[in-house]
Amino acid sequence: MIKVGELKQGNIIKVEEEGELREGVVVDISRDEHEALVDNGVQEFWYTEEDMHPILLDDEQLLKLGFEKEENEDGSVKYKKGAFRILLPQKGNFSKIEMWYREDRRHFNYPLSMHELQNLHAAMSKIPLEKA
Repeated sequence: MIKVGELKQGNIIKVEEEGELREGVVVDISRDEHEALVDNGVQEFWYTEEDMHPILLDDEQLLKLGFEKEENEDGSVKYKKGAFRILLPQKGNFSKIEMWYREDRRHFNYPLSMHELQNLHAAMSKIPLEKA
């Protein structure tokens, strides 16, 4: 479940419809109704918080967002998109993440989801992060 307060337009999430999970993009948000209008690839529909789920960040998702992957000799992995960087000290371990954009550096000791990364990227770089 995702709280509506965490979402912004353009966030990529999963929505549950008739027991099936489908990826979608947030189009609009109704904070009063605690719902988000999501384009699920077939239609736009209003979903409640119970029907919206995060997509955990992984290698595949970062590549979909247009990041370039660079594996280092020390076992770490760096993802680059413009001046924005994400570093995993240990390949494949998304529970420890370091990210930076110019002088703004942030560290996370828990797995992030796609919409959280999109919101962090926008806050740090002022550029929306969308699928490539």
